[in-house]
Formats: sequence, C-alpha cells, structure tokens
Amino acid sequence: MHLEVGTIVEGKVTRITNFGAFVDIPGGKSGMIHISEISADFVKDIKDYLKIGQVVRAKVINVNEKNEIALSIKKLMTQKSAMQKSKLVNSLEKLDRRSRPDLKNDKKRHSISFEEMLATFKHKSEEKISDLKRTKESKRGSFHKRGSQH
Repeated sequence: MHLEVGTIVEGKVTRITNFGAFVDIPGGKSGMIHISEISADFVKDIKDYLKIGQVVRAKVINVNEKNEIALSIKKLMTQKSAMQKSKLVNSLEKLDRRSRPDLKNDKKRHSISFEEMLATFKHKSEEKISDLKRTKESKRGSFHKRGSQH
C-alpha cells in the first residue's frame, strides 16, 4: 500500500516515547505521531492522550526519502472542526431563512455576512431566554403569593 500525504489511516499504537507515538498502519508499515501532532492543546505527557493498543485515526503529513511516515491526529481534528463550522453556518442560514421570509431568495441570502447571521441568532436566543425568565418568574410570583396567605 503506497501512502501519500493527505491520506487518512487507522492503526494501533504500539510504542510511546517522550517525543511521539508509533502506530502500526495497514500494509505492514509503521508511522510516528510527533508529540506536537497529537492535539491542538499543549501535550506535556503523551500518555494522557494515547495508550498502547489504542486504535487511532490520523492523517499522513509526510513521507520522507527513507519511507518514514509522519502522522498527525491534530490535522485530522482541524479538518473535522472546519467541517463542523461549515455545518454551523448552514444551520444558522436555515434558521435565518425560517425567521426572515424575505431571505428565502438565494441571492439575498448570500449577501448576508456571518456576523449578521450570528447577530440574528443571538437576538432570537436572547428573546427566548427572556420569555423563559418571565414565565418562570410569573410562576414564582404566584407561589409566593399563596405562601404569604398562610
């Protein structure tokens, strides 16, 4: 199996050192995940993130002339978070279209910035929260009134 940069592989962690973790990947090959490629967070001890025998998914980020394979879990996470951001934008657009019928036309919808969509979402959320608080307080008020009669 020939691995290229960008390929996503799944393998089992076989060894952990101070500088990285070694992973057996398909085709009888082994790759290494450097400590800096394990997480977007600062990694002091790799064992806090990975265990021997754990199956991990990683992205191939380099294959050198000696066929040593460098892997990254962090780059795969970054790719996932970009997809999640895209889904969030799509959700906000759908919410905005439902609440503003004038935006159902695609040309008008695409002229709205992300900040405008976020502001609309925030405004609607604040309205809902204040409605909930008013409902909750009105229920409390009626409870206290009954309690003071006794």
